[in-house]
Amino acid sequence: MISDAGLGLTQLLLFLFFILLGFPIAFTLMAMGLFFGYLGMGERVFDLLIQRTYAVMSSDVLISVPLFVLMGYIIERANILDRLFRALQMASGNIPGSLAVATLATCALFATATGIVGAVVTLMGLLAFPAMLRAGYDVKLAAGVVCAGGCLGILIPPSIMLILYGATAGVSVVQLYAAAFIPGITLAGLYIAYAIGIAILKPEVAPRLPPEAVKVPFGQLVWALLTSFFPLALLIAMVLGAILMGLATPSEAAAMGSLGSIILAVAYRSFSFQKLKESVFLTARTSAMVCWLFVGSYIFSSVFGYLGGQGVVEEFVKSLPLNTFTFMLLAQAIIFVLGWPLEWTEIIVIFVPIFLPLLDDFGVDPLFFGILIALNLQTSFLSPPVAMAAFYLKGVAPKHVKIEDIFKGCMPFIYIVVFTMLMVYAFPGLVTWLPEQLYGGDAGPPAVSMESPPEGGFQEEEMPELPPLR
Repeated sequence: MISDAGLGLTQLLLFLFFILLGFPIAFTLMAMGLFFGYLGMGERVFDLLIQRTYAVMSSDVLISVPLFVLMGYIIERANILDRLFRALQMASGNIPGSLAVATLATCALFATATGIVGAVVTLMGLLAFPAMLRAGYDVKLAAGVVCAGGCLGILIPPSIMLILYGATAGVSVVQLYAAAFIPGITLAGLYIAYAIGIAILKPEVAPRLPPEAVKVPFGQLVWALLTSFFPLALLIAMVLGAILMGLATPSEAAAMGSLGSIILAVAYRSFSFQKLKESVFLTARTSAMVCWLFVGSYIFSSVFGYLGGQGVVEEFVKSLPLNTFTFMLLAQAIIFVLGWPLEWTEIIVIFVPIFLPLLDDFGVDPLFFGILIALNLQTSFLSPPVAMAAFYLKGVAPKHVKIEDIFKGCMPFIYIVVFTMLMVYAFPGLVTWLPEQLYGGDAGPPAVSMESPPEGGFQEEEMPELPPLR
């Protein structure tokens, strides 16, 4: 027949096969977990399904997900982006590649407020991309700027991806936010530096704006910034500041951020119950997707570990002549390659848990590992064949813009991401300095475990011994 470990590896390979065929991720995970779990442990796998579902739905960690998503959708519909882009365009008028700089700065700030890559890329594709094309910008440069800038929300707090990694790895989300802040700002700064540098070296790909578009009265510029940049920046600073300073939990700060986004929408006279209804509906849909992804991934990974698949992977990696550097290089290379056919959610909930038990063996901090993954996953939105950011832009770009040009425009920014990862590995203080300053040697507020059974629920002797989910 086939051994339990063989069943586990077959489970993983079949999952990849069905995902590449286009089956829904969450339900494919549950189906694979239940089918192979039934083969390996019998009817007890259904007890596991109930236990994991209850643990996810009652998790304190994931409460902040719908609140941050709601905040993002309300801001997206508040018509703030148009004002923000115009103001930053006026402020950067004399800088080489000013439109690209304004686009990247707008994306960084707006991505911080929303964290929704598709929304940022789509909106900037409708607003900034045509403006750059009208100004004579090269199509590839303009496309790369929009796509790369829109993906910054994966890394810059409050990132939904960091919440999911924290829940998966058992790492404090608060400390992850602190650790991601400097690398996120560094990556955005390198994007802007590249845009300025290419505009200086090749002015034909990023022409300067005409003098009449640059000369703006100082009072008009100040008023534009006061009515667009500062309100949104103040909201973001209050939300992140409350989290990082320990004044509020991520869930409490996200709730206040949602309220603040509604107040901003009212102040900009763009609030309506129809827009609120749409935001709530999209939030419910996104949150349900996240929750069922976790349910499916926990069942899948628990069965995979119980059958011995995790042990086979661990023994294979340990048998390789690896040190800490080569292990990190191998792990990040695998995640980079997985980013071509898969989305970041699949990588976080399925493949990252495979590496987590190995971190102690190679002396790698899960916090540091998570930030490198967040940087690495920028490439999953930019590198073909999936490259969701490129397809988001293609969906709203003029018909003459080819998908090949968008892919080519993204390539320099992928190189910048890789360079930033190398820089973070060479200078780990970029990740560890801020958490150490804020929390000292403490790990920050504890992460909430989702491993405990429901009250009055299944006792340990009723369940098969399962490997702990990090």
